[in-house]
Amino acid sequence: MASKEGFLTDEQREMMKVATQNAVNHPPAQKPHSSFLSENLPKPSAAGKAPAGSNAVKHRRSHAGKSVRPKKDGCGGKGTWGKLIDIDADYQIDRNDPNYDSGEEPFELVGATVSDPLDDYKKAVASIIEEYFSTGDVDVAASDLIELGSSEYHPYFIKRLVSVAMDRHDKEKEMASVLLSALYADVINPNQIRDGFVLLLESADDFVVDIPDAVNVLALFLARAVVDDVLPPAFLPRATKALPQSSKGYQVVQTAEKSYLSAAHHAELVERRWGGTTRTSVEEVKKKITDILKEYVETGDTYEACRCIRELGVSFFHHEVVKRALITGMESYTSEPLVLKLLKEAASENLINSSQMVKGFSRLRESLDDLALDIPSAKTKFDLLVPKAIAGGWLDASFSYPSGENGRQQIEDEKLKRFKEEIVTIIHEYFNSDDIPELIHSLEDLGAPEYNPIFLKKLVTLALDRKNREKEMASVLLSSLHIEMFTTEDVADGFVLLLESAEDTALDILDASNELALFLARAVIDDVLAPFNLEEICSKLRPNSSGTETVKMARSLIFARHAGERLLRCWGGGTGWAVEDAKDKILNLLEEYESSGLVSEACKCIRELGMPFFNHEVVKKALVMAMEKKNDKMVLDLLQECFGEGLITTNQMTKGLTRVKDGLEDLALDIPNAKEKFKDYVEHAKKNGWVSSSFVTSLTEDA
Repeated sequence: MASKEGFLTDEQREMMKVATQNAVNHPPAQKPHSSFLSENLPKPSAAGKAPAGSNAVKHRRSHAGKSVRPKKDGCGGKGTWGKLIDIDADYQIDRNDPNYDSGEEPFELVGATVSDPLDDYKKAVASIIEEYFSTGDVDVAASDLIELGSSEYHPYFIKRLVSVAMDRHDKEKEMASVLLSALYADVINPNQIRDGFVLLLESADDFVVDIPDAVNVLALFLARAVVDDVLPPAFLPRATKALPQSSKGYQVVQTAEKSYLSAAHHAELVERRWGGTTRTSVEEVKKKITDILKEYVETGDTYEACRCIRELGVSFFHHEVVKRALITGMESYTSEPLVLKLLKEAASENLINSSQMVKGFSRLRESLDDLALDIPSAKTKFDLLVPKAIAGGWLDASFSYPSGENGRQQIEDEKLKRFKEEIVTIIHEYFNSDDIPELIHSLEDLGAPEYNPIFLKKLVTLALDRKNREKEMASVLLSSLHIEMFTTEDVADGFVLLLESAEDTALDILDASNELALFLARAVIDDVLAPFNLEEICSKLRPNSSGTETVKMARSLIFARHAGERLLRCWGGGTGWAVEDAKDKILNLLEEYESSGLVSEACKCIRELGMPFFNHEVVKKALVMAMEKKNDKMVLDLLQECFGEGLITTNQMTKGLTRVKDGLEDLALDIPNAKEKFKDYVEHAKKNGWVSSSFVTSLTEDA
């Protein structure tokens, strides 16, 4: 049994000692019984000192007013308190004592274990990851993670998965990347994946201690996440700004950007870097799915088809199986019952889950207009398939397809359908001929300006899947259409449509996000859109979507150094030049025209520039040349011919005259009569219908 010493701290003991000393040195005043008390005080020893223990108060008054000596060792007596403290005597508690109080028992503080949810989560995911590396079963890992809950801790799962794989073989590294792609969006949202990679970059300095090549390995994981569209490319510049330049995390981002993502054919190189890959490219997966369905239609073996689909190991891509199976069924009446049987069997075995099934149907619904070019009755067949799937129980009843409406709405649907069919042909002809005036004429004949945003979406979508030549042609066409037909709102709405479907586009075109960002940035550089239009476009998109990330990427491209020159050359080998190169070419052709006087040759050279959106520079330089060299008639004849052929439009004429007006003060320093000359040119432009009367009035007043 512990002694009572354990109940007082050193500080308490000191306080008690001082209190006791004060009691001895300053006893209370005694009134009537002083003589009686003095007789009972202890006798001093021969040395003149009080006996041991005299520091304690030895006498107390009872409740009856009598002074009574306490019993030995302060056990007390009736009406006494006993000793204050005795550090020499052993203190024993007798539980049989009638006055026993359990509160006098000594006690010990016992630390209770407090469970940390994050620690529990980390332990659980460690076993999930180890089991996944052993089995390679993506579905089980995803299911275990969903059952675990605590989704707010998913960034730590990303960090643990990658950090464990970094110290394993290439097989595990590839498996980790595949699992990230499978979990993306369905189980772990994009923001959590981003936060997980932030944790990895912040811990890069620690990884290097145990893994010598940690910087290179983590950079490859980062590049692979970008290639797989798990992370947006815009993540890299943001991370670069946030990380200290001296950190290993900063080196990781730089290595990923410069060594892996800047190389030619970087997507293929990154995907195959960890040889013996467990994942094939998207195109290869699509081809395998097509082969499986083709063999199934020939044999009718549902079990074998399900086995082959399972062996693909791409459960996150099963919506493509659904989409292609439905298309196969729509192509042939004999294939339809087989396809329905396969999808029903795959759903009953949980091979294709409900979300993948709905996603497959949704993707097919969105592509019905294009599919109708090959299967005219595609929409009707799809309308019949949906209720069959819902009735069979393998398509969620929440999926609904809007059936055809009567009257005006039906007419609008038919008009839109016909418009989409027509513009595909028009765009293909343009890519073959490069004839912008003919395309504009064809669009005017369609007489559907309300569908201009849809035309823009189709134009860019078709260009995305072509070479850089067609991409450059699409950007040039946008500039011309903006001058001639499209409003800024049409262009902005068209890009909204493109960005809303960016995630689906990326399924077929891996680099779609980067390419769309270039189209958007190029539109700003070409004055088709203003920078503030990007904010309007972003506000119409779903927050944290692939589309908003693309807008942010475009904004970073626009505000980069030498953005104009870089973006004009973005489709390398196209018709886009640097601004200064274009100005030099314009000046050279005007000087050659001045020497030769051949109007037709000059017009041909202007057309071959392939920059109709920049023809205002031709107008400006031609008029300045006329002022300087006093060859007014020759220059005005050239401009008249260009205007008559539709080579230089009213808008470009107006813009060119405006730019001359803006530079009149400087021109007047070298050409004293520049302002008078300019007024003559404006009157000539008005007379020949190059510009509107209201614009002429404003120009002359300002001049």
